[in-house]
Amino acid sequence: MRLGSWGAALGLAGLLAVAVALPPVVKIGAIFTEDQRDSATELAFKHAVYKINKDKTLLPYTSLVYDIQYVPRDDSFHASKKACNQVQYGVHAVFGPSDPLLGAHIHSICDALDIPHLEARLDLDTDVREFSINLHPAQHLLNTAFQDVMAFLNWTKVAIIYEEDYGLIKLRELVRSPHNGDLEIHLRQADPESYRAVLKEIKSKEIHNIVIDTKPSNMQHFLKGILQLQMNDYKYHYLFTTFDMETFDLEDFKYNFVNMTAFRVVDVADLSVQEVLRDMARFQANINTVSPLNSSFIQTEAALIYDSVFVFAIGLQTLEQSHTLRLSNVSCDKEQPWDGGLSLINYINAVEFKGLSGPIEFKEGRRIQFKLDLLKLKQHALVKVGEWRPGAGVNITDRAAFFDPGTMNVTLVVTTILEQPYVMLKTQNNVVGNERYEGFCIDLLREIASMVGFEYRIELVPDSKYGVIDLETGEWNGIVRQLMDKKADLAVGSMTINYARESVIDFTKPFMNLGISILFKVPASQQTRLFSFMNPLAMDIWLYVFSAYVLVSITMFVVARFSPYEWHNPHPCDFENELVENQFSLANSFWFTIGTLMQQGSDLNPKATSTRIVGGIWWFFTLIIISSYTANLAAFLTVERMITPIENAEDLAGQTEIPYGTLESGSTMTFFRDSMIETYKKMWRFMENRKPSVFVPTYEEGIQKVLEGNYAFLMESTMLDYTVQRDCNLTQIGGLLDSKGYGIATPMGSPWRDKISLAILDLQEKGEIQMLYDKWWKNTGETCSRNEKGKESKANSLGVDNIGGVFVVLLCGLAFAVIIAICEFCYNSKKNAITEKRSASAPHQSLCSEMGGELCFALRCRGSRQRPALRRQCSKCLPGATYVPAMLDIPPHPPQPPSRAPPTNGLSAHVCSEETSLRERMMIPLELQHHIHQQHQIHQEIDN
Repeated sequence: MRLGSWGAALGLAGLLAVAVALPPVVKIGAIFTEDQRDSATELAFKHAVYKINKDKTLLPYTSLVYDIQYVPRDDSFHASKKACNQVQYGVHAVFGPSDPLLGAHIHSICDALDIPHLEARLDLDTDVREFSINLHPAQHLLNTAFQDVMAFLNWTKVAIIYEEDYGLIKLRELVRSPHNGDLEIHLRQADPESYRAVLKEIKSKEIHNIVIDTKPSNMQHFLKGILQLQMNDYKYHYLFTTFDMETFDLEDFKYNFVNMTAFRVVDVADLSVQEVLRDMARFQANINTVSPLNSSFIQTEAALIYDSVFVFAIGLQTLEQSHTLRLSNVSCDKEQPWDGGLSLINYINAVEFKGLSGPIEFKEGRRIQFKLDLLKLKQHALVKVGEWRPGAGVNITDRAAFFDPGTMNVTLVVTTILEQPYVMLKTQNNVVGNERYEGFCIDLLREIASMVGFEYRIELVPDSKYGVIDLETGEWNGIVRQLMDKKADLAVGSMTINYARESVIDFTKPFMNLGISILFKVPASQQTRLFSFMNPLAMDIWLYVFSAYVLVSITMFVVARFSPYEWHNPHPCDFENELVENQFSLANSFWFTIGTLMQQGSDLNPKATSTRIVGGIWWFFTLIIISSYTANLAAFLTVERMITPIENAEDLAGQTEIPYGTLESGSTMTFFRDSMIETYKKMWRFMENRKPSVFVPTYEEGIQKVLEGNYAFLMESTMLDYTVQRDCNLTQIGGLLDSKGYGIATPMGSPWRDKISLAILDLQEKGEIQMLYDKWWKNTGETCSRNEKGKESKANSLGVDNIGGVFVVLLCGLAFAVIIAICEFCYNSKKNAITEKRSASAPHQSLCSEMGGELCFALRCRGSRQRPALRRQCSKCLPGATYVPAMLDIPPHPPQPPSRAPPTNGLSAHVCSEETSLRERMMIPLELQHHIHQQHQIHQEIDN
């Protein structure tokens, strides 16, 4: 057989050598303890020498001759004497022993005499040993491997059981490592007589992760103690420091799903290793030894001693190419070092090849290159589930092998909290066990259990809290406490993943993403005001429009008075008339402006350029104002508006009238308590100092407080969505304050976490979780119907509440006009009474008689468009003044004039005399005189 990269080329190089640099016989010595007599270690040593001498590949002209000495364990005196005898015999190298104390004494002799010392034992001495070659992996590298595995398994609490004081020194780096700052370690020393007591103590402390460093010979006693204390279930995980787990009988543990993990150095699945083992088994039969050698596996010490012989042979073969190996002629008495020892040890230290224990490489006599196979106990055997190499760390190739729940018949304790719609009690009374519960999380748990393969029992957490840490005592409560105390295996519910919880328990991948939002009572609809039609324009705009109206009206009046083109002759047919008038009096100016503002116009038209400019600018202004008002009026009258006192968290933090709070001992409370954002810190100070307390023990109480009014509840968005969809009196204010997720919680280091995470990811990819969400949030038949549809696409019908104010304005305007008419009536009657009193020719009557006469006529005229002028006349009017009706009142054939002229019709006093003179000069037709006569008769009837 050929090992490593060494082949025929090396042998050919030896054959072509000019001179033989190696003696025909090279002597080597081996020291074994008495308990190793005829052991697998001795057999491996003998077989290695036999293999090298038989194949002649490495040393074609040289044969190895060994001398084996046996010494009692811990007897350094006899070991030293045996080593000196071998030195005197002329050995070129010494192998063994495996005992640490004996090995140190043997090395001191070899170091003094420059004889190579090849070892296959664990050496804790970190000092460089010049003439020592140790094939055992360095302990500090092994401790790193153990740390990597513990980190992968998420161990936070572990017990280390060691048997000898040497074992404590061996694992001291594991205990003192700065990477294990969060790891709680319990050290216990035990022997076969105290195994049960130590295991019982560990069990009472609920420590489920154990590192075992015991003698291989006592391993069966330890395993027996595990069985006796019933610590052989899936909750416990044992990590063994021995490399020979495959040599132990684990039949009682295979089918009970006990987690047992260990490393091995020899990969028995390697074909070259299997061939060596078969050759070794045949060699054992030929020498008639009774050593317990199995062709399926080999002990680590035997494999290392086998490789050490080949390392020595390769070193000799390399030395042969450039140096001559002198015979060893030294002794312990002379203390004269061997001249060829230094060259030989240097060539051995440079050896690199692959042996039974994997890749081999040395640095200053320490092995720095090797491969450890990570083994895990499964139902049928120990299987390889990963590898570890120096510098590369652990590489887990079969993560699911650390727990194989597919065929497990285990029942997990699942703790939860009643919370709609996650976990709820069924209304039926005849259900027991898990059937009592329903909800989103119950359905999710059922799906995960069927995929992962476990049974479960649901229990409610005693204090009905999710779990928060008490900053004063440092103690947790609620579900977190249950998981930390290992009183539950899983926690399923609306359990938020956060930093504080993740530091003491484990979470799976989140099955739902969410955030914190604000629940508030739907504000009452805005009270529809009677004059809501004024809402499109702000009050200051209305005032500005009114001011502009007054300003433009006065400007029009002033400009019209100044402009000569606005003055005209009221009687265009009378060319001799010297009187002119202006149509834009102050009243007419206001009338013109208001007419155009109302888009109606008037019978007044500006004639001058200046007044037209004023009118045009005013028309443009009214065009923009009325268009803007009309456009905005639709939105204000058709869109329902809410009066919301708060819009977001900043509004909530900036006021004190509306109290707000969170669920007590929940993640939302923790978020505000630990937040570094100033707004949320301010909110936390308000909530913390508010009396009475704004924190509520359950979501139901928080929702009820919101419904009672004047309270805002900070809660998680998924629960808020569920609540809002079922109660139209509740609404969400603002967006999400943070982002987080719900996960299934497990105790720290639980083997179920990864498998459940994979199941959650699978359910998410298949859309199963979304279907469950729709089932419990939207399709329950309990959602409320909000009257919000079509608000954006279809305008609401206008009612009296929206435009009733227009009717009020109309009625008020009509009433105001009636009042003004009454005032004009009273004023005119009083004026006429005063005029008659001053006139000597007019009969005198009181004010009441005057008002009565006018009122009687107004009531008796039956809608006639004509009325006689009153008897009154101004002092300057002639007695014979004749009443001239309007042109529209002149019939086609006017009657004959009466015998006496009627009084004046109340024209302005300052033109009374002129108009009378004009009437006298006019020729009155015969028909008009007849009509005047009729009017006079009507007037007499009124007087009577």
